[in-house]
Amino acid sequence: MSIVAIIQARMGSTRLPNKMLLHLHGYPIVEWVYRRVRQSTKVDTILFALPDARRDDILAWYLESIDASVYRGSETDLIERFYHAAKSVSAKEIVRVCADNPLICASEIDRLIEFYHDNPCDIAYNNISRSNKYPTGIGAGICSMDLLEELHVKATSAEHREHLFNYAWDHQTNYRIATFNPPEKIAHPELKLIIDTDKDYLALLEKHYRIGMSTEEIIAVALQ
Repeated sequence: MSIVAIIQARMGSTRLPNKMLLHLHGYPIVEWVYRRVRQSTKVDTILFALPDARRDDILAWYLESIDASVYRGSETDLIERFYHAAKSVSAKEIVRVCADNPLICASEIDRLIEFYHDNPCDIAYNNISRSNKYPTGIGAGICSMDLLEELHVKATSAEHREHLFNYAWDHQTNYRIATFNPPEKIAHPELKLIIDTDKDYLALLEKHYRIGMSTEEIIAVALQ
């Protein structure tokens, strides 16, 4: 079994341009994500999936300078980018990670993988507070390579192809999408620990986060 964490990242965010290389307490945001995903005990391989646009060259260069693996693909067709990235490393299961989640927690990635293996579903997630009590931004999503290949074939509209699981969400009668609750001590669905805007970035800068913090420590700081 090859479980591959594919981290989607880009420099072309419209609401906060170039945010991947903005510094957060000593490291660029993208390095926070990489270092924290590396702490997972269940992920076999980590691969960044970047657009092949020229503006993303500097991001690819930086990631390669810290020994991260990079795949370059379509800027607008995320399903195609993920599909070919996964094929390039012979993935069997894909953990989808968003690079605007610098406080992602390896323990919750591992918990997600365990849940996916123990429960019959096509997609499992704990990255957003939707039908669960997870804080937004500390988890991920997971599916099989077979499902990703099916989405690659069936999703034809631009709206469905620019987001990995939108087609499945819009056809829920055909797919089993599952989630679960976190341990009670980290169950704070009111928290939004992502960087989408400058306001989100400043909010994380104001707190004393450290890159090696556990999930419990992250939540404790967020609640201060």
